[in-house]
Amino acid sequence: MTRQLFIITGASRGMGAAIAEQLLAGPDRTLLGISRRTNDALAAKAQAVGAACEQWTMDLAEPLGVASRLQAWLDDLDGEDFAAASLINNAGMLTRIGALEHCTSEELSAALRAGLEAPLLLTAAFLRATASWPGERRVLNISSGLGRRAMAGQATYCAAKAGMDHLSRAVALDQAELAHGATIVSLAPGVIDTDMQVQLRSADGEGFPEQGNFVRLKEAGQLTSSRDAAARVIAYLGRTDFGASPVADVRDA
Repeated sequence: MTRQLFIITGASRGMGAAIAEQLLAGPDRTLLGISRRTNDALAAKAQAVGAACEQWTMDLAEPLGVASRLQAWLDDLDGEDFAAASLINNAGMLTRIGALEHCTSEELSAALRAGLEAPLLLTAAFLRATASWPGERRVLNISSGLGRRAMAGQATYCAAKAGMDHLSRAVALDQAELAHGATIVSLAPGVIDTDMQVQLRSADGEGFPEQGNFVRLKEAGQLTSSRDAAARVIAYLGRTDFGASPVADVRDA
């Protein structure tokens, strides 16, 4: 039993795409990517190395259907085939940048559903469906330093990441009570050069007082590439002490 199963959200671009590509290391890997778009490069990489790869085009801002489909998909698998199974909740969503009251209710709801409700529901579905699997089970939630330090102009994103951190702490306590519980970590991956950073740098400074800080990070070359950040995240997922602390920062590893 050497096969490893990985499920990752937001696998179509940015760090999620880089994580997914690097996880496809050989024919013993099975990957499920869940995003609003498919990733042709990911499919090509899987074919080249002989790995199993499936991609679902689904909107995580409508998470009930995604969680239901995931549980049904996992229920159809034979857990005896996998030495390890990992869920990586990577996807997130920014609202328009500025004060909370300048966003529509629809924007706020979608961002919180994708950023917090979806990880909660997918984690629950994963834990239910794999409870009897004999292999190791891990949940990695991609958090942010903004879940631990508030920032003006992105109240919803800060709230979602803070909720993800505390969700991970609570689930860790639940799983610790089980004879074969899963391990869970909410991991801040550092400051990464992604489309999200472009949005933050391009924001109106009047409604976003920290805009200049993000510009300076880019100018000073202090942003980590998606590829390098993905490698650090994967290395953390593979640590023997994964789950020792349910809230962590990859920079402290």
